[in-house]
Amino acid sequence: MSHQGLPIAVLFDVDETLISTGGAGAKAWRWAFDHLWGMEADITKFTKGGMTDPEVGRRTFVGVMGREPTDREMARLLGAYLQRLPEEVQASPGYRILPGVTELLPKLMDEGVLLGVTSGALEAGAHAKLARADLNRFFCFGGYGSDSKNRGELTRKAIERAEMIHGHAIDPKDVFVVGDTPLDIAAAHEAGAVAVGVASGRYSVEELKDAGADRVMSQLTDPFPNS
Repeated sequence: MSHQGLPIAVLFDVDETLISTGGAGAKAWRWAFDHLWGMEADITKFTKGGMTDPEVGRRTFVGVMGREPTDREMARLLGAYLQRLPEEVQASPGYRILPGVTELLPKLMDEGVLLGVTSGALEAGAHAKLARADLNRFFCFGGYGSDSKNRGELTRKAIERAEMIHGHAIDPKDVFVVGDTPLDIAAAHEAGAVAVGVASGRYSVEELKDAGADRVMSQLTDPFPNS
């Protein structure tokens, strides 16, 4: 095991784990559909939390337009969404950094823990959401919705990138995946990693325990668990 019983690497989900954007993502999707096709689009009618961005875009397109998008349309949609997202994040009155984040990340970094992101967002989208909080500087790798529509697979991809950084294989049990939903817990287990639930979103400590989390924190101000 690593220094002081801490994991080799920790992967953090973004939305409702590190930050809350106050609905900036949904507004950016709405703008993209209106800008490109003059269509009113509400992603919450066609998608659910935890889906990857490409899946959100595709399902919403089908729901609004009544057909599958072409490759060109999909590229234009994702491009427009990413073009708008930083503006919506900056303007969002509900944007906030969640409790404990600004203390925990530098502490783990100083203790030699490799920090990464695991998110259903497109890579550029995840970093746009983190930019307002000045958090991108803590993360040197990750797994994203542009890697796979399967959360377990994109978590595995993140672990592979950690291995590339360290130059050797890493036991997935030496990797913690921190997230606020049962989907994050399932993805961690699918990748063979340790699932750390944090009740900073809509799920309670009890619900995250019931979902099979190996460790649970009420929020990131709690003492960080050891391996």
